[in-house]
Amino acid sequence: MMYLVAAVFVLAYSCIALEHVLKINKSAIALIAAGLMWTLYAAASPLGIEAVSAQLTEKLAETAAIVFFLIGAMTIVEVTDSHGGFEVITSRIKAGRLSSLLWVVAGITFLLSAILDNMTTTIVMVALMKRLLNDRGQRLFFAGIIVIAANAGGAWTPIGDVTTTMLWIGGQITTANIMKTLLLPSLVNLLLPLAVASFGLKGHVVPPDRLDGDTPLTSPFEKNLMFVLGMGSLMFVPVFKATTHLPPYLGILLSLGMLWLIGNILHRNKPEKTREPLRLARALKRIDMASVVFFIGILLAVSALSANGMLPALAAWLQAAIGNQGLIVVIIGLISAVVDNIPLVAASMGMYPLAQFPADSFIWEFLAYCAGTGGSLLIIGSAAGVAAMGQERIEFFWYARRIGPLALLGYFGGIACYLAQYSLAH
Repeated sequence: MMYLVAAVFVLAYSCIALEHVLKINKSAIALIAAGLMWTLYAAASPLGIEAVSAQLTEKLAETAAIVFFLIGAMTIVEVTDSHGGFEVITSRIKAGRLSSLLWVVAGITFLLSAILDNMTTTIVMVALMKRLLNDRGQRLFFAGIIVIAANAGGAWTPIGDVTTTMLWIGGQITTANIMKTLLLPSLVNLLLPLAVASFGLKGHVVPPDRLDGDTPLTSPFEKNLMFVLGMGSLMFVPVFKATTHLPPYLGILLSLGMLWLIGNILHRNKPEKTREPLRLARALKRIDMASVVFFIGILLAVSALSANGMLPALAAWLQAAIGNQGLIVVIIGLISAVVDNIPLVAASMGMYPLAQFPADSFIWEFLAYCAGTGGSLLIIGSAAGVAAMGQERIEFFWYARRIGPLALLGYFGGIACYLAQYSLAH
């Protein structure tokens, strides 16, 4: 029966990958897979239904925390956009050639994801592309590079990627050391695919004439204020987490509430016709709930594999069959493009106790890089990729064909850089 759980996941994964061929929404597939996998696990588990229900409750809480964060971040971005806040950035980007714009966007994404996190940064930057590029094909390509840049930028700081954060909270890595050791490999991870992509990217930037939802109802002061408040709200979250040690979703909900309050005060004396497009409730209607539902389904499906012990068993099998820690970590990074990297890293943390592998050991540094950047290989391999997929409706095979090889080049380039750096230091 447990193998049937895995079979359901493989079948569902295949259907998600073939969404554009089957013409069946991936969100429906993800929800069906989650329901079936947990039902089959409950029926076959020797732990009993009560124990499985307790596991499901725990996994649901973890999933809800991520989903609440996603909804909050997407809504803040929509509020900023509805006020014309992104014009503060777009008006300052003067790149005329697509290749030049690609370098600017990738650089901003890399730096921003180190301060915020890769998922939030992706949401912001993909939304920004709709203000800069008229051609959807160009936006899709830029979105793919944004995913690579966001994952690379998030890997080298404790708050940039959820797996790095897990290792940081668990005591496996320290802030100064991980930033020092992974900055250069993360840069290589971005620069190699960026160089190849920009070499073949021809043409000039053609901005859209006007986007749906554009409004002339905000003054320059209001645009600047909402941009600062929107970006400040997102940047507040890692500070809130580091200060209070409370989950990030609580910080994003607090930020969203404050932004809602300030928006109400800012527009309360305006006519109803003017206020309506600027209300936060309107922004909530504009977020892509289908992608949020997909996120719920895929996370619950993967959590079923974690709960029934298959992912920890896979990690143990790799240790017995291969033995070489470096190669195992490389494989974990590749697997994270298919299976969510959070349970993979959690399983690895359980396999290698701190008593034998102290903080800032080779395995923890290397795992932070590989797990953080390996997800770029496929569009559903990272939270950043799933967010971009929902915003621009990126097809699985299009990403695998156009972006995957670039991400693979950067992945192994960063590995070579880290191993060379580690060899010289030791």
